Amino acid sequence: MLLSEQAYKKIDRELAKFPADQRQSAVMAALAIAQDEKGWLPPDVMQDIADYIGMPAIAVQEVATFYNMYNTQPVGKHKISVCTNLPCALSGGEKAAHYLKQKLGVDYKETTGDGQFTLVEGECMGACGDAPVMLVNNKRMCSFMSNDKIDALVEDLKK
Repeated sequence: MLLSEQAYKKIDRELAKFPADQRQSAVMAALAIAQDEKGWLPPDVMQDIADYIGMPAIAVQEVATFYNMYNTQPVGKHKISVCTNLPCALSGGEKAAHYLKQKLGVDYKETTGDGQFTLVEGECMGACGDAPVMLVNNKRMCSFMSNDKIDALVEDLKK
């Protein structure tokens, strides 16, 4: 077993939400649970989820590679997604991304040398009016990200 007993219990709770012949409907939740525990989704973990749910491994991989929130490669302790869709880009998203790249010394899809930060482009986060918008570890939305707010965010995450 590649995941903890607690992780499988969480997956079981997700599976219970669907009819027995629709177990694959829990795949997104199962991937999120596995990623929360492992930090990313290596091939053996995706295979384990496929076996546990009872669906083809390629179908699990297709879900994991389609959605931006799943990490199919190792990432830093803090993954920062910067929304670069047109509304955010026009409202300071590109400038905020440039500032963050300079501050961290990395480009998109790169991780800082200390393993603390990975920077990625994000798709629309549904908060266009709050641009520039960033998402930390797929869970914490940060809005109106000025240079000062970016500085404060990075310092807070370093703690």
